Amino acid sequence: MFRGNHPAKVDEKGRLKLPAAFKQLLDAQHVTQFYITSTDGKSAEIWPLPEWERRERILAEYTDDSAVAKYLKLTGYYGQQVETDNQARVLLPQILRGTARLDADVTVIGKITYLEVHNRTLLEQELPTSNMTSQDYKDVAAKLGPRNTH
Repeated sequence: MFRGNHPAKVDEKGRLKLPAAFKQLLDAQHVTQFYITSTDGKSAEIWPLPEWERRERILAEYTDDSAVAKYLKLTGYYGQQVETDNQARVLLPQILRGTARLDADVTVIGKITYLEVHNRTLLEQELPTSNMTSQDYKDVAAKLGPRNTH
């Protein structure tokens, strides 16, 4: 499971070196291929290819659904399959480097089954307006069970 926040850099060629903590998890699963995509162009999602393929198998059953069609259109538009190089770097798709401004200092956040990459400055500007509401806490607690509160 991917968790936590790890600062990183995107080099001048658009390559992101995977943070060591995440790289160890990927190595343990022998993962070297990824699907990098986005649903909004504001951040990149780095999916281990086996996990992305699992999602595709599920979504393939719902291609007539308009929400699934929209999701597939966006993730296809922004998406690119990549492989790590021998220095544990992945090449971020050019379109995402531009729209999400992934061109220097970034933050890589573990999202359980995938990694999310944000422009560090833009994320830090956005965080103060992203506070959890009391309703958000209640919704999360309901999913975790009756003994889990904030």
